[in-house]
Amino acid sequence: MESGKPKRIFIVDDDTILSTALEDYLTRKIAHRIHSFNCGEECLKHLTEKPDVIILDYFLNTVQKDAATGLGILQLIKKHNQALRVIMLSSQESCDIATQTIQQGAEQYVIKDEQAFEKISRMINET
Repeated sequence: MESGKPKRIFIVDDDTILSTALEDYLTRKIAHRIHSFNCGEECLKHLTEKPDVIILDYFLNTVQKDAATGLGILQLIKKHNQALRVIMLSSQESCDIATQTIQQGAEQYVIKDEQAFEKISRMINET
């Protein structure tokens, strides 16, 4: 896709405050078409909408006890479409977790810190 062209972005995070803030930030940067989900299973149901990028939280089952984890959802997304861009977002600073998500198909691993939104915005707009 052209840089600057609006992209269809899915945000999957059970922290609604963070996902709303990220959605607002990305909408201000470039008028993206953004859809937020508070669980991975809802995101999976909408993959036919062909998102350009999925921003996926590593820890996801605080809203639904039996819901799949972020890593489990990542595997299902990649099973659906190996080429789909997924940016994993987490408060975990563990190199092992970051490596694991990249090995499972995440394009990038972003730690939830004060620069996270800007990093995500740059990654989305790079393509």
